[in-house]
Amino acid sequence: MLSEGDLQRLIAIITEEVLAAASGGPPGRCACHAVVVDCCPERVRGVLDAGASRLGLHAAGGAPGGIAAMIDHTLLKPEAARDDVERLCREAAEFRFATVCVNPAWVALAAARLRGSGVGICSVVGFPLGATTADVKQYETRRAIFDGATEIDMVINVGALKSGDVRTVARDIEAVVEACRPCGVVSKVIIEAALLSDEEKITACTLSKAAGADFVKTSTGFGPGGATAADVALMRRAVGQEMGVKAAGGVRDLEGVKAMLAAGATRIGASAGVRIVQETQGPPPAAAAPAGY
Repeated sequence: MLSEGDLQRLIAIITEEVLAAASGGPPGRCACHAVVVDCCPERVRGVLDAGASRLGLHAAGGAPGGIAAMIDHTLLKPEAARDDVERLCREAAEFRFATVCVNPAWVALAAARLRGSGVGICSVVGFPLGATTADVKQYETRRAIFDGATEIDMVINVGALKSGDVRTVARDIEAVVEACRPCGVVSKVIIEAALLSDEEKITACTLSKAAGADFVKTSTGFGPGGATAADVALMRRAVGQEMGVKAAGGVRDLEGVKAMLAAGATRIGASAGVRIVQETQGPPPAAAAPAGY
């Protein structure tokens, strides 16, 4: 739990970040939200130079890898059946996605199917509303890790944030991070950006960074809107280079992926991962015409 001194320091940090964002950011940081070549050539160049099938960033800044290694192959529909989850796992193993992202009830199955494949198991906590208490989210996290999760995407208490109750939001995030860290499990904080003002987005990102989370994430995919390049750029400015930024919700093609990466994302959550990877490989070669034609 935050002490009064820690809370005051956190409020001061949030205030500084809000003022910096309102003024266009600190010197040397780009003030645009669109992230276009004319304004941000140094941020776009890495994606363009690497080509459609290779990217310069992996997870929170590791070695370059294929585009599949940037994608959490996602299936969170409530009607997803066992066969759907098993197909998701087969695709993840074939295309070498970073993780599969599944609801908690499917973690054990996914972990069994992907054991030894190198593909991680991501699950969700407090999903999709974020409106459960911190202790419940911590239990969900511990159970998902017990079942084999290697990454956790938790949803913040959006209502508390919009009420200005930063102490509750901080406890919410800390409860999940505290369960993840001793196990070496990656923690991602979903802020549901479409429901927030820019000031609230910055606050959520600052709280996530202060709690020691590994990533901030734009959206659940179940809210009123998904990832936008503007939100990714704002979140990247708020957390700096020390954290990952995951863009999720509505990223359905290669152009969408490239826009999010140019804006500062280091991980993509997508249910269309197979199609995106296939786009990087170009159209299939045309069959040769039979002799005599």
